[in-house]
Amino acid sequence: MRTSIATVSLSGALTEKLTAAARAGFDGVEVFENDLLASPLAPEEIRARCADLGLSIDLYQPMRDIEAVPQDEFQRNLRRAEHKFRLMERLGADTVLVCSSVSPLAVDDDALAAFHLRRLAELADGFGIRVAYEALAWGRHVSTYDHAWRIVEAADHPALGTCLDSFHILARSSDPKDVEGIADIPGEKIFFLQLADAPLMAMDVLQWSRHYRCFPGQGGFDIAGLVRQVIKAGYQGPLSLEVFNDVFRQAEAGPTAVDAQRSLLVLQESVGLTAPPAPVVPTGIAFAELVSPDVEPVSELLEALGFARTARHRGKPVDLWQQGEARVLLNTGPGARRDGTQLAAVGLESPDPAGAARRAESLLAPVLPRRRTPEDVPLDAVAAPDGTELFFCATGRPGLPDWTRDFEPVGQPAPADGGIRRIDHLALTQPWHQFDEAALFHRSVLGLGALESVDVADPYGLLRSRAVTNADGSVRIALGVGPAPSADDGDRAQHIALATDDLVAAARRFRAAGGRLLTIPANYYDDLAAKYEFEEGELETYRELGILYDRDADGAFRHCYTETIGRVFFELVQRDAGYRGYGAQNAPVRLAAQHVRRPVR
Repeated sequence: MRTSIATVSLSGALTEKLTAAARAGFDGVEVFENDLLASPLAPEEIRARCADLGLSIDLYQPMRDIEAVPQDEFQRNLRRAEHKFRLMERLGADTVLVCSSVSPLAVDDDALAAFHLRRLAELADGFGIRVAYEALAWGRHVSTYDHAWRIVEAADHPALGTCLDSFHILARSSDPKDVEGIADIPGEKIFFLQLADAPLMAMDVLQWSRHYRCFPGQGGFDIAGLVRQVIKAGYQGPLSLEVFNDVFRQAEAGPTAVDAQRSLLVLQESVGLTAPPAPVVPTGIAFAELVSPDVEPVSELLEALGFARTARHRGKPVDLWQQGEARVLLNTGPGARRDGTQLAAVGLESPDPAGAARRAESLLAPVLPRRRTPEDVPLDAVAAPDGTELFFCATGRPGLPDWTRDFEPVGQPAPADGGIRRIDHLALTQPWHQFDEAALFHRSVLGLGALESVDVADPYGLLRSRAVTNADGSVRIALGVGPAPSADDGDRAQHIALATDDLVAAARRFRAAGGRLLTIPANYYDDLAAKYEFEEGELETYRELGILYDRDADGAFRHCYTETIGRVFFELVQRDAGYRGYGAQNAPVRLAAQHVRRPVR
């Protein structure tokens, strides 16, 4: 189906919004009246700009407080509407959105509302314009889609139809049965479909709508179920996004438009309208790549953790450090940032690397060009929303490109048993305006499942975190976002969690090798003693080593942290087989301790 986006969903001036929408692949736009009023371009110039960009103007919106008002007020409304219809002629828009009235002058009289809307449609028809009547969830007397449809049906004019808005419908009810009536509306009378998701929140619906809408797949609404009913009704118009969101209003328009288009691609796939390449779920983490301007502090940390430098890339300044199945690449090339070490790339084990890349490209993930020689192993890579490079790998699998062939041994074998088995999970802190985009990206592009979002208290704000994982937990990525756009670099640190079967032994080996663990306040252990019963001496050991502890019905989780170098730190974890979490209840203590110990550059 054609795709469209309301200009109110993007930041910037109207021309910037139009350019972003076109570059992201949208077919059309809804022009929000405030964007037009604030533009220095005449309506004819905006029309020409859209035509040059290949965009149709699918809707002009909104027209408010029209129906079921006193006669003198309605006459003024018709005069206002005629002026807007003449403007729409100049703009080249043939459909106008009319919201159900919230005016204190409006009366609860469906017959009068139908009469007024018919009069409006008669006026619009003379200009070749259609009127799409929408029920606002907070409408004074009309607040549901079926009520709005009954009034449209009673008005009985070919230039009058209804607009269905997923937010207004689903914010009032989450019962799937409540949208089944949509399929009974004649498809040709559904003039427009506006889509927005939202997190499930207990708050005033108007404030919820104006500040917290998001793109389909980023919230808690069953957008796909609603769209299936609209398709069943025979709707032939565009899938259009109308999202009011404080974050989107401040973020760059281009990436937001791409995120929006990706959400519609995933939505169309979920309802059977399109069939992009199927997801190829990663089966493990092949490597994590650190980029650093200074090799010494990172090498010392890796050695203390028990890693050995086993190989070096034959054409690039990249070393392979290994322990068990855990691999860390250390890149000291020209791409290293001066502001410290960072986690720049992740290798994901894939049963079909080429298929994974095709899936990613079909969902608008930027394909990354690689500087490589003819001898280098061809690897497909895409960029995640935060810029992290994701490589699709097939380590040691016959017949598939093996990235390790690009590395030559340096004579230092991997340790036989240094205590670290593999990478347990990665924690990637997202730019503040890309948290929802990142969750949708990892779910749709990589095929990972998402857990519920959780809030974590930080000494300087509230952090959000959402984990994505494959079915067996061999790939776990915790996505987080800091408290504010101006958060200190230390608050945006990424980290690599390493799995061990004996955390106490691993922590002791690390300290004996000169490593420094994050110091945890004694008050934490006093509280821990009140929560759980421990074996004799167990809690004292945790206190000595700075080990944190969590337990649920499925098992226990023990973890501790190294100090931060640049933007990266390591976590050592020991999880019982049934434990699926990440020790979230301990995060406030860890964050406070890290604020005390500022990162080492």
